[in-house]
Amino acid sequence: MNFELSDEQRMAVENWRRFLEREIRPITDLHRDSYFPKDVLKRLLKATGEYGVGNGWVPEEGGGLGLDFVTSGLLYEELARVSADLAGAAFVNEGAAIKVFHAGSPEIKERYLGPTLAGDLIGCSAISEPNVGSHVRGMRTKAVRQGDCYRITGEKLWISNSSVADYVVLVAATGEQEFTMFLVDREEHGFETREVEKLGLNGWSLGQIIFNDVVVPASNILGKLGGGLRETMRGFERSRCFISLLALGLGRASLDAAIEYAKQRVQFDKPIGAHQLVQQLIAEMAIELEASRLMVFRALALLDRQVGSNTEAAMAKAFTTEAVQRITSKAIQVHGAFGLSREFPVERYFRSARMLTIPDGTTQINYLIIGRKLLGLDAFA
Repeated sequence: MNFELSDEQRMAVENWRRFLEREIRPITDLHRDSYFPKDVLKRLLKATGEYGVGNGWVPEEGGGLGLDFVTSGLLYEELARVSADLAGAAFVNEGAAIKVFHAGSPEIKERYLGPTLAGDLIGCSAISEPNVGSHVRGMRTKAVRQGDCYRITGEKLWISNSSVADYVVLVAATGEQEFTMFLVDREEHGFETREVEKLGLNGWSLGQIIFNDVVVPASNILGKLGGGLRETMRGFERSRCFISLLALGLGRASLDAAIEYAKQRVQFDKPIGAHQLVQQLIAEMAIELEASRLMVFRALALLDRQVGSNTEAAMAKAFTTEAVQRITSKAIQVHGAFGLSREFPVERYFRSARMLTIPDGTTQINYLIIGRKLLGLDAFA
């Protein structure tokens, strides 16, 4: 096992870090309390796409950069340190693009893939519903065949990028326990959205999508009829690694802020970082962050090897998102009363970190995935 970055990876991360501080942070800092407007997000996605963030997973023959998962993970972690909100929006957009690349017809690819990778279109994916969480087979959104079209009726909830998306990659029931993936265009086919106010990650759109007798041509099916759920489940390994990368970025930002504050804040005639208990807090934060990074990048390396990393991704997601709650909480503790003030960023990191234990499988769902692998017994049945 080689834990060292290649020269190419090191150079890419260093250049990316300088670009983020110079060009991206000044914009993202303006949108901490409300989601990025569509025009702002498209401008940001165009900029990040130059470095392979938002288009790196798509192979070069599809118009992407064809980055490996480890390199892509390094870039996403760095972006999440500066703006977890933008990292989330870029990831969801890239996820929609990869579905179009793998499952779209030549016509769908020509119309949607290139513009999505370029930042001219924004996509999202819709699975979760108001009364359906982890039990995805219980979804109630239906697509009924009518001639050469499907009529879609239902609601999706907790959908990232929903308010700014130009199109949605939707999974709907087309028969008894048969689920199919469709591409639904906001302007052409029409769907309504409602933003959900939430605890953290407020620069990243999250909301509800309503399909009220939306008519979509059968040619907008992605993949095969009845293959939507299978295609969706294949993406959870990648998604769980990604949520973990968001957590890593927040953890790094929190540790950096705590170290800086501990060096500057003076109490009892010396910096608080010289006090033993503050050093213990800093050390505990660093240890949990390092352990989390090892788990996440191991799972990404397995994705690159295409050997399957469902259990490892579940472990990384469960451990990292819980650990970063503790890391961000300790960052507040290091700041004392100032950690509760919105003039310092650590309270925002704490709120955003708390969001990450829920999506792409709660911590408890990921425990069940791990337990099923270890015991050979299915708690979902």
